[in-house]
Amino acid sequence: MDLRKLKTLIDLVSESNVSELEITEAEGKVRIVKSMPGGQAAPVAYSVPAPAAVAPVAAPTPEQNAAAVAAAAAASEPVGHAVKSPMVGTFYRAASPGAKPFVEVGDTIKEGEAICIVEAMKILNEIEADKSGTVTQILVENGEAVEYGQPLFVIE
Repeated sequence: MDLRKLKTLIDLVSESNVSELEITEAEGKVRIVKSMPGGQAAPVAYSVPAPAAVAPVAAPTPEQNAAAVAAAAAASEPVGHAVKSPMVGTFYRAASPGAKPFVEVGDTIKEGEAICIVEAMKILNEIEADKSGTVTQILVENGEAVEYGQPLFVIE
């Protein structure tokens, strides 16, 4: 692995919420662990089982469980067409820090029109609308890290 590639990986880990990255290639294996201030490694979260309830509680019926899951899914799903991130990176609403955002809520856009930028590995990638319509929601804050497939906008 060349030095430039290694430096890029270190920069990505230091600028992201990732605390550990391990890559294996034909030339060898690299493991990058982000340390916290003070020289300690980043803490690792472990799940601890909750203590058992003392008083007996009536378990919900399968119908109640299904209804609760459906209601939660409906509340979390945006209404309309979601434009999703095609890559992992940093979301930007405008071409530069002082520039006007590509789109605002209420704007009418056409398919193929640039609506945001996702920066990945120091490359600015313009993301285009995959559907024409009106922007009803912007689901990500400017400068926020996004994952592959994460909804960015809702278009109706």
